[in-house]
Amino acid sequence: MRAAANAAFRLTQFSHGGGCGCKIAPGVLREMLAATPIRILPQDLLVGTESSDDAAVYRLNDTQALVATTDFFTPVVDDPYDFGRIAATNALSDIYAMGARPFMALAVVGMPLDKLPLEVIRTILAGGESVCAAAGIPIAGGHSIDVLEPIYGLVGLGLVHPDRVKRNDRAQAGDVLILGKPLGVGMLSAALKKGVLSAEGYAQMIAVTTQLNTPGIALGELPGVHAMTDVTGFGLAGHLLEICRGSGLGANLRFDDLPIIDEALYWGRQGTVTGASARNWSGYGGEIRLASSTPEWQRALLTDPQTSGGLLVACAADSEAQVLAEFSMHGFAFARRIGHMVAGQGVTIR
Repeated sequence: MRAAANAAFRLTQFSHGGGCGCKIAPGVLREMLAATPIRILPQDLLVGTESSDDAAVYRLNDTQALVATTDFFTPVVDDPYDFGRIAATNALSDIYAMGARPFMALAVVGMPLDKLPLEVIRTILAGGESVCAAAGIPIAGGHSIDVLEPIYGLVGLGLVHPDRVKRNDRAQAGDVLILGKPLGVGMLSAALKKGVLSAEGYAQMIAVTTQLNTPGIALGELPGVHAMTDVTGFGLAGHLLEICRGSGLGANLRFDDLPIIDEALYWGRQGTVTGASARNWSGYGGEIRLASSTPEWQRALLTDPQTSGGLLVACAADSEAQVLAEFSMHGFAFARRIGHMVAGQGVTIR
Protein backbone atom coordinates (compact mmCIF):
# COMPACT_ATOMS: atom_id res chain seq x y z
CA MET A 1 0.00 0.00 0.00
CA ARG A 2 1.15 3.56 -0.61
CA ALA A 3 -0.34 5.09 2.55
CA ALA A 4 2.93 5.01 4.48
CA ALA A 5 4.65 6.95 1.71
CA ASN A 6 2.09 9.75 1.85
CA ALA A 7 1.53 10.18 5.57
CA ALA A 8 2.80 8.96 8.92
CA PHE A 9 -0.75 8.18 10.03
CA ARG A 10 -3.81 6.33 8.82
CA LEU A 11 -6.58 8.40 7.25
CA THR A 12 -9.19 5.94 8.50
CA GLN A 13 -8.28 6.72 12.12
CA PHE A 14 -10.07 10.04 11.73
CA SER A 15 -13.42 8.54 10.67
CA HIS A 16 -16.00 6.62 12.68
CA GLY A 17 -17.06 4.77 9.53
CA GLY A 18 -15.66 4.60 6.03
CA GLY A 19 -16.96 5.06 2.50
CA CYS A 20 -20.58 4.18 1.83
CA GLY A 21 -20.58 2.27 5.14
CA CYS A 22 -21.08 5.62 6.91
CA LYS A 23 -24.43 6.21 5.23
CA ILE A 24 -27.41 6.70 7.54
CA ALA A 25 -29.13 3.35 8.10
CA PRO A 26 -32.01 2.73 5.67
CA GLY A 27 -34.68 2.47 8.37
CA VAL A 28 -33.57 5.72 10.01
CA LEU A 29 -33.39 7.46 6.65
CA ARG A 30 -36.96 6.44 5.81
CA GLU A 31 -38.16 7.88 9.13
CA MET A 32 -36.31 11.13 8.47
CA LEU A 33 -37.73 11.54 4.97
CA ALA A 34 -41.24 10.54 6.06
CA ALA A 35 -41.49 13.84 7.95
CA THR A 36 -40.43 15.87 4.92
CA PRO A 37 -43.42 17.80 3.53
CA ILE A 38 -44.42 17.00 -0.06
CA ARG A 39 -44.91 20.24 -1.93
CA ILE A 40 -46.09 20.96 -5.44
CA LEU A 41 -43.48 19.59 -7.82
CA PRO A 42 -42.69 21.12 -11.21
CA GLN A 43 -43.87 19.08 -14.18
CA ASP A 44 -40.37 18.95 -15.61
CA LEU A 45 -38.92 17.26 -12.50
CA LEU A 46 -38.82 13.76 -13.97
CA VAL A 47 -37.18 12.06 -10.96
CA GLY A 48 -37.22 13.37 -7.41
CA THR A 49 -37.29 11.68 -4.00
CA GLU A 50 -40.33 9.51 -4.66
CA SER A 51 -38.45 6.28 -5.47
CA SER A 52 -35.13 6.69 -3.60
CA ASP A 53 -33.39 6.88 -6.97
CA ASP A 54 -29.73 7.66 -7.56
CA ALA A 55 -30.10 11.23 -8.83
CA ALA A 56 -32.61 13.97 -9.54
CA VAL A 57 -33.58 14.50 -13.17
CA TYR A 58 -35.00 17.75 -14.59
CA ARG A 59 -36.17 18.12 -18.20
CA LEU A 60 -34.54 21.10 -19.91
CA ASN A 61 -36.15 20.64 -23.31
CA ASP A 62 -37.44 17.89 -25.62
CA THR A 63 -34.01 16.32 -26.08
CA GLN A 64 -32.12 17.09 -22.86
CA ALA A 65 -32.63 16.40 -19.17
CA LEU A 66 -30.23 17.49 -16.43
CA VAL A 67 -29.14 14.75 -14.00
CA ALA A 68 -27.85 16.04 -10.66
CA THR A 69 -26.47 14.18 -7.66
CA THR A 70 -24.12 14.63 -4.73
CA ASP A 71 -22.14 11.97 -2.92
CA PHE A 72 -19.38 12.24 -0.32
CA PHE A 73 -18.02 10.24 2.58
CA THR A 74 -15.23 9.72 5.11
CA PRO A 75 -12.06 7.72 4.30
CA VAL A 76 -12.44 4.06 3.47
CA VAL A 77 -8.69 3.63 2.83
CA ASP A 78 -5.56 5.24 4.26
CA ASP A 79 -3.90 6.31 1.01
CA PRO A 80 -5.02 9.91 0.27
CA TYR A 81 -4.83 9.55 -3.52
CA ASP A 82 -6.83 6.31 -3.48
CA PHE A 83 -9.40 7.89 -1.15
CA GLY A 84 -9.92 10.74 -3.61
CA ARG A 85 -10.21 8.33 -6.53
CA ILE A 86 -12.74 6.10 -4.79
CA ALA A 87 -14.91 8.99 -3.63
CA ALA A 88 -15.00 10.58 -7.08
CA THR A 89 -15.73 7.29 -8.84
CA ASN A 90 -18.55 6.60 -6.41
CA ALA A 91 -20.10 10.04 -6.94
CA LEU A 92 -20.09 9.81 -10.74
CA SER A 93 -21.66 6.36 -10.55
CA ASP A 94 -25.03 7.95 -9.78
CA ILE A 95 -24.92 9.75 -13.13
CA TYR A 96 -24.14 6.56 -15.05
CA ALA A 97 -26.86 4.69 -13.12
CA MET A 98 -29.46 7.03 -14.62
CA GLY A 99 -28.21 6.27 -18.15
CA ALA A 100 -26.63 9.72 -18.41
CA ARG A 101 -23.28 11.10 -19.50
CA PRO A 102 -21.49 13.32 -16.94
CA PHE A 103 -20.31 16.73 -18.15
CA MET A 104 -19.13 18.55 -15.00
CA ALA A 105 -18.47 18.10 -11.30
CA LEU A 106 -18.11 20.26 -8.20
CA ALA A 107 -15.94 19.21 -5.27
CA VAL A 108 -17.33 18.77 -1.75
CA VAL A 109 -14.45 19.06 0.73
CA GLY A 110 -14.45 18.93 4.53
CA MET A 111 -11.09 18.52 6.25
CA PRO A 112 -9.75 18.75 9.84
CA LEU A 113 -7.12 21.36 9.03
CA ASP A 114 -5.48 21.06 12.45
CA LYS A 115 -4.87 17.33 11.92
CA LEU A 116 -4.10 16.80 8.24
CA PRO A 117 -1.08 18.26 6.44
CA LEU A 118 -2.01 20.34 3.40
CA GLU A 119 -0.04 17.96 1.19
CA VAL A 120 -2.35 15.11 2.21
CA ILE A 121 -5.42 17.20 1.37
CA ARG A 122 -3.92 18.19 -1.99
CA THR A 123 -3.29 14.51 -2.71
CA ILE A 124 -6.93 13.62 -1.96
CA LEU A 125 -8.09 16.33 -4.37
CA ALA A 126 -5.63 15.15 -7.01
CA GLY A 127 -7.05 11.64 -6.78
CA GLY A 128 -10.55 12.94 -7.40
CA GLU A 129 -9.37 15.10 -10.29
CA SER A 130 -7.69 12.11 -11.94
CA VAL A 131 -11.00 10.23 -12.01
CA CYS A 132 -12.84 13.19 -13.49
CA ALA A 133 -10.13 13.50 -16.13
CA ALA A 134 -10.65 9.81 -16.98
CA ALA A 135 -14.39 10.49 -17.27
CA GLY A 136 -13.63 13.43 -19.57
CA ILE A 137 -15.10 16.13 -17.32
CA PRO A 138 -13.77 19.09 -15.34
CA ILE A 139 -14.08 19.81 -11.64
CA ALA A 140 -15.39 23.33 -12.15
CA GLY A 141 -15.65 24.49 -8.54
CA GLY A 142 -16.95 23.35 -5.20
CA HIS A 143 -17.06 24.18 -1.51
CA SER A 144 -14.77 23.44 1.44
CA ILE A 145 -15.12 23.61 5.23
CA ASP A 146 -13.01 22.83 8.30
CA VAL A 147 -14.58 19.82 10.07
CA LEU A 148 -13.67 17.10 12.59
CA GLU A 149 -13.53 14.19 10.10
CA PRO A 150 -12.13 14.15 6.54
CA ILE A 151 -14.92 14.26 3.98
CA TYR A 152 -14.58 14.28 0.21
CA GLY A 153 -16.91 13.79 -2.74
CA LEU A 154 -18.52 15.44 -5.73
CA VAL A 155 -21.64 17.07 -7.01
CA GLY A 156 -22.08 15.31 -10.35
CA LEU A 157 -23.97 16.79 -13.29
CA GLY A 158 -24.95 14.88 -16.42
CA LEU A 159 -27.19 15.00 -19.46
CA VAL A 160 -29.57 12.40 -20.88
CA HIS A 161 -32.48 12.34 -23.32
CA PRO A 162 -35.71 12.59 -21.28
CA ASP A 163 -37.04 9.41 -22.90
CA ARG A 164 -33.91 7.43 -21.97
CA VAL A 165 -33.72 8.07 -18.24
CA LYS A 166 -33.18 4.76 -16.44
CA ARG A 167 -35.11 4.89 -13.18
CA ASN A 168 -34.93 2.29 -10.43
CA ASP A 169 -38.70 1.69 -10.34
CA ARG A 170 -39.52 0.47 -13.87
CA ALA A 171 -38.52 -3.21 -13.68
CA GLN A 172 -40.91 -5.74 -15.22
CA ALA A 173 -41.82 -9.27 -14.17
CA GLY A 174 -39.51 -11.71 -15.92
CA ASP A 175 -36.66 -9.21 -16.20
CA VAL A 176 -33.18 -10.60 -15.82
CA LEU A 177 -31.00 -9.03 -13.09
CA ILE A 178 -27.37 -8.34 -14.01
CA LEU A 179 -24.72 -7.08 -11.59
CA GLY A 180 -21.67 -5.30 -13.01
CA LYS A 181 -19.11 -5.53 -10.17
CA PRO A 182 -18.25 -8.17 -7.56
CA LEU A 183 -19.40 -7.85 -3.95
CA GLY A 184 -17.37 -7.68 -0.75
CA VAL A 185 -15.90 -4.17 -0.58
CA GLY A 186 -17.26 -3.63 2.93
CA MET A 187 -15.64 -6.83 4.18
CA LEU A 188 -12.31 -5.78 2.67
CA SER A 189 -12.59 -2.35 4.29
CA ALA A 190 -13.25 -4.01 7.66
CA ALA A 191 -10.15 -6.16 7.20
CA LEU A 192 -8.14 -3.07 6.22
CA LYS A 193 -9.20 -1.20 9.33
CA LYS A 194 -8.10 -4.16 11.45
CA GLY A 195 -4.73 -4.16 9.70
CA VAL A 196 -5.09 -7.70 8.33
CA LEU A 197 -5.90 -7.08 4.65
CA SER A 198 -3.22 -8.42 2.31
CA ALA A 199 -1.57 -6.35 -0.42
CA GLU A 200 -3.43 -8.45 -3.00
CA GLY A 201 -6.74 -7.85 -1.24
CA TYR A 202 -6.07 -4.12 -1.18
CA ALA A 203 -5.29 -4.17 -4.89
CA GLN A 204 -8.57 -6.01 -5.55
CA MET A 205 -10.44 -3.44 -3.48
CA ILE A 206 -8.92 -0.47 -5.33
CA ALA A 207 -9.51 -2.05 -8.75
CA VAL A 208 -13.22 -2.50 -8.02
CA THR A 209 -13.87 0.84 -6.33
CA THR A 210 -12.08 2.99 -8.91
CA GLN A 211 -13.64 1.44 -12.03
CA LEU A 212 -16.03 3.98 -13.51
CA ASN A 213 -19.50 2.60 -14.29
CA THR A 214 -19.28 3.91 -17.86
CA PRO A 215 -21.46 1.11 -19.37
CA GLY A 216 -24.42 3.03 -17.94
CA ILE A 217 -24.28 5.49 -20.84
CA ALA A 218 -24.77 2.80 -23.49
CA LEU A 219 -27.26 0.88 -21.33
CA GLY A 220 -29.35 4.04 -21.24
CA GLU A 221 -29.77 3.69 -24.99
CA LEU A 222 -31.18 0.15 -24.81
CA PRO A 223 -35.01 -0.11 -24.76
CA GLY A 224 -34.70 -3.56 -23.19
CA VAL A 225 -33.08 -2.09 -20.06
CA HIS A 226 -36.08 -1.27 -17.88
CA ALA A 227 -34.49 -0.26 -14.57
CA MET A 228 -31.02 0.49 -13.25
CA THR A 229 -29.32 1.54 -10.04
CA ASP A 230 -25.88 1.21 -8.46
CA VAL A 231 -25.16 -0.94 -5.42
CA THR A 232 -23.62 1.16 -2.65
CA GLY A 233 -24.11 1.65 1.09
CA PHE A 234 -27.32 -0.35 1.54
CA GLY A 235 -25.77 -3.47 0.03
CA LEU A 236 -27.05 -5.62 -2.82
CA ALA A 237 -30.21 -6.64 -0.97
CA GLY A 238 -31.08 -3.07 0.02
CA HIS A 239 -30.71 -1.54 -3.43
CA LEU A 240 -32.50 -4.46 -5.06
CA LEU A 241 -35.34 -3.93 -2.59
CA GLU A 242 -35.62 -0.32 -3.82
CA ILE A 243 -36.15 -1.69 -7.33
CA CYS A 244 -38.71 -4.19 -6.02
CA ARG A 245 -40.68 -1.65 -3.97
CA GLY A 246 -40.77 0.94 -6.73
CA SER A 247 -41.73 -1.59 -9.38
CA GLY A 248 -44.30 -3.43 -7.24
CA LEU A 249 -42.47 -6.73 -7.75
CA GLY A 250 -40.28 -9.28 -6.01
CA ALA A 251 -36.90 -10.72 -6.96
CA ASN A 252 -35.32 -14.17 -6.85
CA LEU A 253 -31.55 -14.58 -6.54
CA ARG A 254 -29.26 -17.60 -6.45
CA PHE A 255 -26.39 -17.02 -4.04
CA ASP A 256 -23.94 -19.13 -6.03
CA ASP A 257 -24.44 -16.79 -9.01
CA LEU A 258 -23.22 -13.70 -7.12
CA PRO A 259 -19.78 -12.40 -8.09
CA ILE A 260 -17.59 -12.02 -4.98
CA ILE A 261 -14.11 -10.53 -4.59
CA ASP A 262 -11.74 -13.41 -3.79
CA GLU A 263 -10.30 -12.11 -0.53
CA ALA A 264 -13.68 -10.79 0.64
CA LEU A 265 -14.95 -14.36 0.47
CA TYR A 266 -12.19 -15.38 2.89
CA TRP A 267 -12.75 -12.52 5.35
CA GLY A 268 -16.50 -12.95 5.25
CA ARG A 269 -16.15 -16.56 6.31
CA GLN A 270 -13.91 -15.37 9.14
CA GLY A 271 -16.66 -13.03 10.37
CA THR A 272 -14.86 -9.83 9.36
CA VAL A 273 -17.80 -7.55 8.56
CA THR A 274 -18.78 -3.92 9.04
CA GLY A 275 -21.26 -2.56 11.56
CA ALA A 276 -23.20 -1.11 8.63
CA SER A 277 -24.00 -4.63 7.43
CA ALA A 278 -25.91 -5.33 10.66
CA ARG A 279 -27.63 -1.92 10.49
CA ASN A 280 -28.73 -2.66 6.95
CA TRP A 281 -30.21 -5.99 8.01
CA SER A 282 -32.07 -4.33 10.87
CA GLY A 283 -33.51 -1.83 8.41
CA TYR A 284 -34.88 -4.21 5.80
CA GLY A 285 -34.12 -7.82 6.76
CA GLY A 286 -37.82 -8.55 7.21
CA GLU A 287 -38.22 -8.33 3.42
CA ILE A 288 -35.44 -10.83 2.69
CA ARG A 289 -36.21 -14.56 2.58
CA LEU A 290 -33.24 -16.85 3.20
CA ALA A 291 -33.03 -20.60 3.62
CA SER A 292 -32.83 -21.60 7.29
CA SER A 293 -29.44 -23.18 6.60
CA THR A 294 -27.94 -19.93 5.23
CA PRO A 295 -24.65 -19.23 7.06
CA GLU A 296 -24.20 -15.86 8.72
CA TRP A 297 -21.41 -14.77 6.35
CA GLN A 298 -23.72 -15.12 3.35
CA ARG A 299 -26.35 -12.93 5.00
CA ALA A 300 -23.66 -10.40 5.80
CA LEU A 301 -22.51 -10.36 2.19
CA LEU A 302 -26.01 -9.54 0.96
CA THR A 303 -26.12 -6.48 3.24
CA ASP A 304 -22.42 -5.62 2.92
CA PRO A 305 -22.10 -1.89 2.15
CA GLN A 306 -20.48 -1.48 -1.26
CA THR A 307 -18.43 1.65 -1.69
CA SER A 308 -18.43 2.55 -5.41
CA GLY A 309 -20.21 -0.70 -6.27
CA GLY A 310 -21.53 -2.02 -9.55
CA LEU A 311 -24.54 -1.24 -11.68
CA LEU A 312 -27.58 -3.43 -11.04
CA VAL A 313 -29.60 -3.78 -14.24
CA ALA A 314 -33.11 -5.16 -14.77
CA CYS A 315 -33.55 -5.97 -18.45
CA ALA A 316 -35.70 -8.06 -20.76
CA ALA A 317 -34.42 -11.60 -21.19
CA ASP A 318 -33.72 -11.03 -24.88
CA SER A 319 -31.47 -8.07 -23.98
CA GLU A 320 -29.26 -10.02 -21.56
CA ALA A 321 -26.55 -10.83 -24.10
CA GLN A 322 -26.39 -7.22 -25.28
CA VAL A 323 -26.11 -5.90 -21.71
CA LEU A 324 -23.37 -8.38 -20.81
CA ALA A 325 -21.51 -7.54 -24.02
CA GLU A 326 -21.58 -3.85 -23.09
CA PHE A 327 -20.09 -4.61 -19.67
CA SER A 328 -17.44 -6.79 -21.30
CA MET A 329 -16.42 -4.06 -23.76
CA HIS A 330 -15.74 -1.74 -20.82
CA GLY A 331 -13.63 -4.31 -18.97
CA PHE A 332 -16.15 -5.50 -16.36
CA ALA A 333 -14.97 -9.10 -16.15
CA PHE A 334 -17.21 -10.01 -13.18
CA ALA A 335 -20.53 -8.86 -14.72
CA ARG A 336 -23.09 -11.64 -14.70
CA ARG A 337 -26.73 -12.60 -14.36
CA ILE A 338 -27.66 -13.03 -10.68
CA GLY A 339 -31.45 -13.53 -10.74
CA HIS A 340 -34.73 -12.23 -12.08
CA MET A 341 -37.79 -10.18 -11.20
CA VAL A 342 -41.03 -11.97 -10.27
CA ALA A 343 -44.56 -11.19 -9.20
CA GLY A 344 -44.81 -10.62 -5.46
CA GLN A 345 -42.78 -8.72 -2.88
CA GLY A 346 -39.36 -8.81 -1.26
CA VAL A 347 -36.21 -10.70 -2.21
CA THR A 348 -35.79 -14.49 -2.07
CA ILE A 349 -32.28 -15.98 -2.08
CA ARG A 350 -31.67 -19.70 -2.53
